[in-house]
Amino acid sequence: MENAQVTPQCVVALTWVLKDTLGEVLDELTEPVEFLVGGEDLLAKIEEALQGHGAGDRLDLHLEPEDAFGEYDEQLVFLEPRQLFPAELEEGMTFDGLPAGANPAAPADALYTVTEIYPEHVVLDGNHPLAGIAIRLHLKVEGVREATEEEVGRGSAGTGFFKIG
Repeated sequence: MENAQVTPQCVVALTWVLKDTLGEVLDELTEPVEFLVGGEDLLAKIEEALQGHGAGDRLDLHLEPEDAFGEYDEQLVFLEPRQLFPAELEEGMTFDGLPAGANPAAPADALYTVTEIYPEHVVLDGNHPLAGIAIRLHLKVEGVREATEEEVGRGSAGTGFFKIG
């Protein structure tokens, strides 16, 4: 696919620098990573912006929280008993769902980040680490290829950077 352009259901290789609105670098991809366009790998606004672009193209996108990782939801912050968690617990650790015995109201399929540890309690946040943040994405299209049937069936080229939960 020489000079291929991004279309729905293709795989695009990207490098990028992801910053917040103050210019702090949040994430940097220096080696190309492949994402399935038309699957679950990329945010809709990024897919829209990529349409019709090809290798070598650069895009600068500004995404508001609702177009990126969602607004911050205080309902997704939980205080749980310390004894439910392993002895080696550190702030920043993540858990896929909460352990047995935790608040039954907590969504089971969310990814929780430990934000604070107290002797008796642990604070867990089910929001995406970038929730509530407007982001600036400076990306470069490194390559475009047809998606395989397996990738289309899976809805992913195997990289779930933007996948929530």
